[in-house]
Amino acid sequence: MSRFITDFWLPCPPERAFAFFGDARNLNRVTPPWFRFEILTPQPIVMAAGTRIDYRLRWRFANLAWSSRVTLWTPAVHFVYEQARGPFAAFRHDHRFTPEAGGVRISDRIDFRLPLGGRLAARAVAADLRRIFSHRARRAARLLAAGGAQESEPAAPSRRPRTSASSSAIEEPT
Repeated sequence: MSRFITDFWLPCPPERAFAFFGDARNLNRVTPPWFRFEILTPQPIVMAAGTRIDYRLRWRFANLAWSSRVTLWTPAVHFVYEQARGPFAAFRHDHRFTPEAGGVRISDRIDFRLPLGGRLAARAVAADLRRIFSHRARRAARLLAAGGAQESEPAAPSRRPRTSASSSAIEEPT
């Protein structure tokens, strides 16, 4: 199993960040456009343990169908979803929201196993995850600084929202 870990800090309460990331409609808003991410499950999606979400996306040169199930839901603190159907042999994404320095530290841990395994493939996936999560941190900071509620793209802020430097790491397959 390989593990990708990343985190970033935002100047907002954990409850607000959790509400933003726990709203399935915001997945499209924080996912890079090159991913061509599309939620197929009818909206609104009521998030809770057991909720299933179907979507399609483009990863590199492949159009993929993906289905995930929320397996843990602790409002304002923690949620987890796992791949129910998709390209990985296993995929689990753990989101944590920790109060820190007047804001929130958003930590993500992704455990994944590729169907055919291999360190080279896991490193390629990790490189893509770094790009995706870097984009996600920038977009989330911008949207939450603008209020996060509007459906359209917010006007560019007069100054860049304050975030801490994101960190990320990948652990080799075991």
